[in-house]
Amino acid sequence: MHYDVIVLGAGAAGMMAAFTAGRRGRRVLLVDHNNAPGKKILISGGGGCNFTNLHAVPERYLSANPHFAKSAMARYTPADFIALIDAYGIAWHEKTLGQLFCDGSAKQVVAMLMKECADAGVETRFGDSPAVERDGESFVVTLGNDAITGDALVLATGGPSIPKLGATGFAYDLARRWGLKIVEPRPALVPLKLPAEEALFRELSGVATKVSAIADHGPAFREAALFTHRGLSGPAILQVSSYWRGNDEQVSVDFLPDAEDGWLRNAKRETPQRSVGRVLAEALPDRLASALIDRLGVDGPLQSHGDKALQEVEEKLAHWSFTPNGSEGFAKAEVTVGGIATAELSSRTMEARRVPGLYCIGEAVDVTGWLGGYNFQWAWASGVAAGEAA
Repeated sequence: MHYDVIVLGAGAAGMMAAFTAGRRGRRVLLVDHNNAPGKKILISGGGGCNFTNLHAVPERYLSANPHFAKSAMARYTPADFIALIDAYGIAWHEKTLGQLFCDGSAKQVVAMLMKECADAGVETRFGDSPAVERDGESFVVTLGNDAITGDALVLATGGPSIPKLGATGFAYDLARRWGLKIVEPRPALVPLKLPAEEALFRELSGVATKVSAIADHGPAFREAALFTHRGLSGPAILQVSSYWRGNDEQVSVDFLPDAEDGWLRNAKRETPQRSVGRVLAEALPDRLASALIDRLGVDGPLQSHGDKALQEVEEKLAHWSFTPNGSEGFAKAEVTVGGIATAELSSRTMEARRVPGLYCIGEAVDVTGWLGGYNFQWAWASGVAAGEAA
């Protein structure tokens, strides 16, 4: 059995590459060790599939080469994928911050992609773990008792995030075997854990509030933070986790990002007999306000505190530093930062420079987007780039 293109991995990037190549008349085999395609798609967006983001630009991706994603993403944009969704009559809505979700189920997106594969003549093989070798200029993929050859191999097996769905480091192992460099993978879009001395905050499990959060590296994110029994989560924290690298690095949180400068001192002048705790409880959830007051050691009537002391409280609440002692790891990470080094690949075709015929796409590559549909858009764009070239 010989194919023009063998695609390993029937996730978002793999299915996109498969039917793009199939549309060009290439004979394509799509392979996945899971028994069905699109496992991560099905759980994304709470089952509603946050399939792209209107603001998906290369500047909102992490990579050792921030320019690498520009070519593929310029050639396949969010509007292009929306047009595909619309062609299938899949209803969708914008939730917030450019995030687009299906009105119905993520199953619609998987069904759409598989229909595109079928219409493009793509053959599929699910449920067998592949073994891969090179034979001259061809690739040999062994599935069970079958040895299948291909002129081109598209590596779309993702990273190790969410191993319960079958995620592994297969792509990295194969790339290393063929001499490609790997940027050290680490969990991203993942909850962070707090040490024992921050137990006061862990006891707030279930409390959420809007914040502005920033890691030592990267931009600030103004979204919700959620306290958990292990530490910190919520969209703002998941975003900064991609930039947090451990090693005693801090995460800084502004608990009142919309507060005006001098808000607590102004409150003192307007209502001097109100307590600091009461003022804070009007702006934050009661349990959080109580925990912050306990940690600050400042309460009682506003008039009993000097302006300098109140200014220090304002500044601490605007720059509250946490030092996480770890993350919840790949088991809870939505994606992986790092992967196959972009320096090894053509930014136009995704082909490996030193392994002709090998194409690397999606999460397997050192390109990681923000939370909110960005990683799907990279999957679609890189899949199309490889499918047009393989």
